[in-house]
Amino acid sequence: MSFLQYRKSLAFVESFSNTSFRKNFGPKKRDPSFFLDRTRYFLHSIGDPGRGFKYIHVTGTAGKGTVSTMLQNVLSQAGKKAGLFTSPYSTAAIEEIKIGDLYISPREFASIVEHLKPFIAKAAKGPFGAPSTFEIFLAIALVYFKRQKCEWVVLEVGLGGRYDATNFVAKPVVTAITNIDYDHTEILGKTLGEIAFDKAGIIKKGSAFFTSEQRSDIRDLFREECSKKKSAFVFSGKADDHRVRNISLVKAIAEHIGISHQFVDFGIKRTRLPCRFEIIQERPIIILDGAHNRAKIASTISNLRGLPYGRLIVVTGIADLKKDNKAILEPLAQVADKMILTSFAEGDRIGVNPKALLPLVTKFKKRSTSVMVEIDPDKALNKAIKSAKTADCILVTGSFFLAGKLRTRWYPEERILRSRKSF
Repeated sequence: MSFLQYRKSLAFVESFSNTSFRKNFGPKKRDPSFFLDRTRYFLHSIGDPGRGFKYIHVTGTAGKGTVSTMLQNVLSQAGKKAGLFTSPYSTAAIEEIKIGDLYISPREFASIVEHLKPFIAKAAKGPFGAPSTFEIFLAIALVYFKRQKCEWVVLEVGLGGRYDATNFVAKPVVTAITNIDYDHTEILGKTLGEIAFDKAGIIKKGSAFFTSEQRSDIRDLFREECSKKKSAFVFSGKADDHRVRNISLVKAIAEHIGISHQFVDFGIKRTRLPCRFEIIQERPIIILDGAHNRAKIASTISNLRGLPYGRLIVVTGIADLKKDNKAILEPLAQVADKMILTSFAEGDRIGVNPKALLPLVTKFKKRSTSVMVEIDPDKALNKAIKSAKTADCILVTGSFFLAGKLRTRWYPEERILRSRKSF
């Protein structure tokens, strides 16, 4: 099987801008609603392929991908034809679009891109300009779900909520916010309240809203938004463990939409996601983890406590110097016995030079922790493996893109394209 046409189609889609609207500073900065209007205009031009589905719309600072995937698995186990749109992908772009157990085929992906090309060209000349890469991916997913006659669609928000392209959905059955923490503060706002307000933009009139957010003041903000929108508010309960919170949220939503417990439990049990604290090898343990903000790193370190190992060797890279990298690097530096700082470059996914992270890591590390820089991520992992004993643990974290790139050592892109599965 040749994937040449698929790769040409993917290169075309990824040639478009994916820069966040709030990075458009200066005299051309626009009202952010402009970009959601652009999504709606583009989707309308291709026949509104998003109409007719029952939607579950999910956002949150951490866990939204896991919750979205669990929900789609639960629906599929219950015999519902359910599509899943999630991002970003780890190794192969088809991972963002799924029905049942299988990702979209490379052939179907290429076919839909060819179908969309004239509409993209027309939109580029219209009042809102060309759609973004993310918007095109969303359109591909919706066209695919429509062609395959899906009943349900689970949409994971790309960033934030209020102005995200996925917020074109007018009447979701369910909206959900996993939690609120600091991430993308240069885009969503500097305070938890501002971030919560942005994510609460997915709450819609007539839908049921669910959250596992543990802070009562943030829940009050959500409850107020639900009151304004006449949307039912459901809190899925207090829990210290993030996995328990995610599962409780999924179970509450599944009960609301009438899914039997047997399908819920089985759907949750069989959920696996690449690069989410993924133990990819043992002796030594090698974990691939895409954690890239404070909440996710806290979850990662919590998961580590449940594993038996000798030394901890951390291979880490960061995607953006503007992020609160102290919140990522300080916890890692305090638990690691060795840190290897690295980078990555995949298309427009370019990590920062690890030398820029060295002063921060040096400041927070344990006295006994050794730190080194290796710009090439494959070489960094090789050095980690070479220095590890069989009882040690190697953690690759700090960026989903870094973890995804290194995952190809065990799951090459072509294997995923052929099987349409990540495992």
